[in-house]
Amino acid sequence: MNRRGFLKSAALGVGGILLPAKDSDASVWEAFFQKHFREMNDKEKKDVVARLEIEYMQKYKKRITVKSTPALPNVLYGYGLDLSRCIGCRRCVYACVTENNQSRKPQIHYITVLQFKQGEKWVSDLEEAKKYYNAEEVPEAGHFYMPVQCQQCERPPCVKVCPTQATWKEPDGIVVVDYNWCIGCRYCMAACPYGARKFNWGEPEIPLDEINTETHYLGNRPRLRGAVEKCTFCVQRVRENPGRYPACVEICPVGARKFGNLLDPNSEIRTLIETKRVFRLKEELNTQPKFYYFFSL
Repeated sequence: MNRRGFLKSAALGVGGILLPAKDSDASVWEAFFQKHFREMNDKEKKDVVARLEIEYMQKYKKRITVKSTPALPNVLYGYGLDLSRCIGCRRCVYACVTENNQSRKPQIHYITVLQFKQGEKWVSDLEEAKKYYNAEEVPEAGHFYMPVQCQQCERPPCVKVCPTQATWKEPDGIVVVDYNWCIGCRYCMAACPYGARKFNWGEPEIPLDEINTETHYLGNRPRLRGAVEKCTFCVQRVRENPGRYPACVEICPVGARKFGNLLDPNSEIRTLIETKRVFRLKEELNTQPKFYYFFSL
């Protein structure tokens, strides 16, 4: 039995839990007894990262760097999306896939761009929105677009339901997942009102020449079959010094996406919140998203 199978059995109270074979490789035992990320000291994190980098080298034949950069002090990330500028081109979707090493087969997308017919319905009706459109040109006349991804809630319902505490909110507001502790029960997916979490039904497949080798332990490192994943605001980028924008912000051809520190009164994200007509999705649920939609035109 592997570690994730062990955790699943323990979390679900299943009897007859098995340990790895006594002649297993030392790395198997190290992985099996790996602590929760938040309980590790700096040396333990360094050792785990080193083990993962060796495993990835053996599997992908490429040097993949895994960082464990902690949250920066006095930072609380927020995101803004200008619905009056979004043209529905989906460049953000594919930039996110490339940056975050999402599986191409089975396909996983963190961002879903919804298409609405103007005046037809309110945007909170996510379940009935049109997710698949194939217009020859965008924006299509008489329509507007609303990308939806993890809303990085201040009160994330997905965190409350996790039986192994494999997901949590970091000090900078990013909700993360430790893939090694995720047991794939998908309670978090059921709890998320935004459909933001994705499940790896199969072994994730990424073309070797397309792997992003700059990764973060809590972000875009290669995932496991049976693990849940989600947007992390590109934690591997934003925690750098100097930080970089998330890939979706960087790629947007019309500047519809904004990102910054909510605690900085001079940041662009604070300015738009204070001066634009903003709203958050499903505010009535009191999840308190740090993802703000607004209209600039």
